[in-house]
Amino acid sequence: MRVSFVFLFAALVGATSVQADPLDDAIVAEMKRGKVPGLGIAVVKDGKIVKEMGYGDADVENGVRVTPQTVFQSGSVGKTFTAALVMLLAEDGKLSLDDPISRHLAKTPRAWQKITIRHLLTHTSGLGDPYAKLDMRKDYTDEELIALEAAIPVLSAPGEKWSYSNMGYHLLGFICNKVGGKFYGDQLRERIFAPLGMSTRVISESDIIPHRARGYERIDGVLKNQQWVAPRLNTTADGSLYLTARDLALWDLALYDDKILNARVREASWTPAKLNDGKTAQYGLGWQLDSRNGHRVIGHGGAWQGFKADFVRYVDDKLTVVVLANSAAARPNRFADLIAAHYEPALARKLAVAIAETEPAVNTRVRELVEQLAGGVLPAGLDASVNKQFSPAFLKMLASEGREWGAVQSVEALARETEGEKRRYRYRVNYADTAVLVNIGFGKDGVVDVLKLRLE
Repeated sequence: MRVSFVFLFAALVGATSVQADPLDDAIVAEMKRGKVPGLGIAVVKDGKIVKEMGYGDADVENGVRVTPQTVFQSGSVGKTFTAALVMLLAEDGKLSLDDPISRHLAKTPRAWQKITIRHLLTHTSGLGDPYAKLDMRKDYTDEELIALEAAIPVLSAPGEKWSYSNMGYHLLGFICNKVGGKFYGDQLRERIFAPLGMSTRVISESDIIPHRARGYERIDGVLKNQQWVAPRLNTTADGSLYLTARDLALWDLALYDDKILNARVREASWTPAKLNDGKTAQYGLGWQLDSRNGHRVIGHGGAWQGFKADFVRYVDDKLTVVVLANSAAARPNRFADLIAAHYEPALARKLAVAIAETEPAVNTRVRELVEQLAGGVLPAGLDASVNKQFSPAFLKMLASEGREWGAVQSVEALARETEGEKRRYRYRVNYADTAVLVNIGFGKDGVVDVLKLRLE
């Protein structure tokens, strides 16, 4: 199996390209490059679904192909639905976005007293993420999960900064359960999924789900089935849904009229969150906000249990791209980018241009840091807050992916600036088939106080 898989994969996926469609060929080529088993896409243009397609395998072991009916997992794309339900409950008068969460959840810790529902929706609550503490094989009750999360230290004061928090959306689900009088998934089905004709539902490993894809991860270059997660942890409101690419296309279409959310609620959902100091974050009420070459972008990405997803709405162009993949290593944004540029060339991603390198010592330090992290080693010289970002589990994942990148080819400076005594830089670390963007900062003592990596 280890020897023959690559050739088998190439043969199976390559069969899709017989349609001689340049977009299909580009997608298949990217799948081969990223070793993605299966992919489902949908494209909406000017109010119509103009393309639905499946590529590769939904089930590698049984040779089941992806079709437009294939069911994937949503990951955090599901947050858009949780946020919509919260807004509907607010419209019902059952809660206010400025309610302290202690009004709706019992036994909340003192540190949560000033956290509001709005803070949870916008990831400005100051709460962290619970996954380093969670036992992924344990079926927690809602009360047990809240108690566990209440014991996790708060990272910052509410509204002080933006920091992505799955814990916040766990809590939103518990609030929806209480104020809505039933499980949040049942409310979503009744208020959004059924009215729109969507097949979307909360994950259940035990139920019979027609056309369900398997999720996969690559460990040291070998394809593996997703790791098992306790059933209850597959029902939290941070993104635990089964859906098809068409389901998200139907959700997109509904967001252009008042069928589910009225215009006032939609506008509020896509307004950047305001922080205590008056600055704004690139996130609204359950939506990531961005721009591409001056064109507004509203959407969300997701990753969970061997699946990746991207839901990208280029609203100025009335173009939406849905990408669902059954690989933890997939990069759905790459597929979304090439699809968007196919339909609207003005949306082609422009890579940052390298600048002259004037500080070779920093260049060398960046190379060393990335090489160590990609090798699963926590570098020296990081401050405590940066150290916390790189948990043993995260380092293990980095090492598994990093071994497939190969050797560093070059390191390019992209930006540099100073903030008082602090120095801030952006770099691109190039490998043979990928690139890693690095944001790094040094304090006055030379200790690394900012270090963020993402694949370009």
